[in-house]
Amino acid sequence: MSGLESLYPFLYPGSVDAGSGERVLAEVTTSTREKVAEIEAVRSRVAAEHAEGIARCARDVAASFAAGGRLVAFGNGGSSTDAQAVAACFTAPGAPGPALPAVALTADVAVLTALSNDVSFEVVFARPIAATGRPGDVAVALSTSGGSRNVLAGLAAARRVGMTTVGLAGGDGGAMAEPGTVDHLFVMPSSSVHRIQEAQTTVYQVLAELVRGALRAREH
Repeated sequence: MSGLESLYPFLYPGSVDAGSGERVLAEVTTSTREKVAEIEAVRSRVAAEHAEGIARCARDVAASFAAGGRLVAFGNGGSSTDAQAVAACFTAPGAPGPALPAVALTADVAVLTALSNDVSFEVVFARPIAATGRPGDVAVALSTSGGSRNVLAGLAAARRVGMTTVGLAGGDGGAMAEPGTVDHLFVMPSSSVHRIQEAQTTVYQVLAELVRGALRAREH
């Protein structure tokens, strides 16, 4: 069997016997079940540990929107994609309701690259927040480790402005868990980046739903 054939046997008919294929399928099935169980376990712990905190956070975020505030979200790598999903949850919701002002700082490639190139990658979130953030706005920071320096700098800038700060982290929360770093902290109890980000998705989607519910309650 050639090198490529050993790496990608499914591309070469006849190179894998039926028994081997069945074993691979069985292993993949077992692995999938284990991962689903891990996801369910992490999300269950998050629900048990953070349900009340998420509800309190939703009230604060709803109060910000009701007062004319906006939400900014930010993070690195996969968390930058999640930051854009956070913004979309509020500006383009799947459920009925008004679009709420929310932006992801990671969507502005020009600003990110300019600051990275001309100043420092550490300020890519802090500078935009210092420039456009207002007292009463909301900053949502995502970091699987809780220790990304530019994310922490963004949170510090948000606190100086007078914004409500929300942190989503994993593991033990990292530096985000230090007192005074964020107003609302939600730590995903896992060391797996995949499980952390999957659980964070649940948290911010539930948060968006609760915020909309709180805003509807204010109207009646």
